[in-house]
Amino acid sequence: MKSTGSCHCGAVTLEAPAPPEWVASCNCSLCTKTAWLVAYYPDGAVKVKGETVPYIWGDRMIGIHHCPTCGCGTHWRTLGEDFGRMGVNARLFDGFDPGAVEVRLYDNAG
Repeated sequence: MKSTGSCHCGAVTLEAPAPPEWVASCNCSLCTKTAWLVAYYPDGAVKVKGETVPYIWGDRMIGIHHCPTCGCGTHWRTLGEDFGRMGVNARLFDGFDPGAVEVRLYDNAG
């Protein structure tokens, strides 16, 4: 069963092969401020349609994409080194219920 969603204005749409079985709640400075819950999928498994703009900071390992119209964070992809996965803001999936999946805490505040 696919999982679909979009940013607030609908300019960016997401289609994942399945709903997330678990999500990561990261305590880095960016995830804390944006309240992302990240679902991980293999590279190329999620179809992202629409224009996004990457935000690149810190160790410059990933581009954190957002919609240039409404500002919703949509997904992240690696820059250079292949991690074999990408992260998607699970809160954008239609009908996503954070109480219905395991939430794993990632300590990246260091």
